[in-house]
Order: sequence, then C-alpha cells, then structure tokens
Amino acid sequence: MSRPFSRRTLLLAAGAAAGALAGCSTGGNDTAGARLEYEFTEPTPTATVIAQDQRALAPAFAGELLDGTPFNSSSLAGDVAVINFWGSWCVPCRVETPEFQAVHADVADRGVQFLGIDVKDQRQLAIAFIEELGVAYPSVFDPRGEVAMAFRGFPANVVPSTILLDRDGRVASVYTGQVRGEDLRAAVELLLAEDQA
Repeated sequence: MSRPFSRRTLLLAAGAAAGALAGCSTGGNDTAGARLEYEFTEPTPTATVIAQDQRALAPAFAGELLDGTPFNSSSLAGDVAVINFWGSWCVPCRVETPEFQAVHADVADRGVQFLGIDVKDQRQLAIAFIEELGVAYPSVFDPRGEVAMAFRGFPANVVPSTILLDRDGRVASVYTGQVRGEDLRAAVELLLAEDQA
C-alpha cells in the first residue's frame, strides 16, 4: 500500500516542479528583438551585466516616496538606474545600504540615479532607517510589494534585491541578496562605459 502512495507523491512533486520551472521561463520562441517586457529568469552574477542584445524593457511603475511625493519611473529615463528593494527590518540591508550610499555619492553627477523600494515596512521605521544611515537618494514606500510585482516573475520575497537599468530603460542586472559596494560600482561603470563607446 505504501508503494502506490510513494508513486503518487512522486508524480505530484514532479508536476509541481514542472509548474515552477514553467513560471520562471520567458518562452523559447522569444528573440532579442522581440523582448519588450522584462520577465525574471535567474539572478545575474555580481559585478556583471546582461548582454545588450539580451536585455528587455523594465516595466513602468509609479508610487509614493517616503516623504509623500508622487514618483513615476519615467523620471529615470535617459540615466543608468540602480533600484534597490529593501526594508528597515532587513539585516543585510543595513550592511549594504551605506555602501550603496557611498557609490551613489560618487556617481550621481554622472547620469546615475538611485532609487530605493521600501517593501513590507512601516513608513516611520523606514524614515528612521534612512535618516540613521544617511541615505540621500529617494525611496518609494511599497508596503504591499506592488512595485516588485510589476517586474514579472521577480522574486519579490528576496530582500534585499537590486535591479540595474541601462540608459534605455532595459534591465541590465538583477542581483538577489546583499551586494557589496565594489561589485555595484563595477556594474555601474560597465553601464556608463557602454554610453561612451
């Protein structure tokens, strides 16, 4: 009696795994020229960027900054953008945020915008977090994770995560987990160099 149960369990597990894998794919028939919408497939190795002909446009999104100011992603157009998903409750965020701020201070006048996305948080705790760590770049308040969900298939439950956009608004890197400042700086420099070529 235990043998049929084991087979059934195995079949159910295989079906679930196949479904999970299907949810992470972009579809085998996509060509580089047809990639009009970003869909998460797997993280980018740190300090690297996706080949230009493999990049897809990032989705448009809007929200409210921590100070209540409206924000629209169209304001990122024409610049390299670093989008960091964080929360005041996230221990690795506390480690990487000062390093992100240091990179921001060095490259902000070179056409690079930084934007935080504060997820699953309380506004007052998030404001205290950025004030304590001296963060000068803005953050969208996203308590329900709606901005993360705009990136199709993006692992919204992985915090911190960082997405880099090139000057054309295409997803150039997706880093899940803590990123070292030196690796972030290297990736940003790669994107800035593209525009000088």
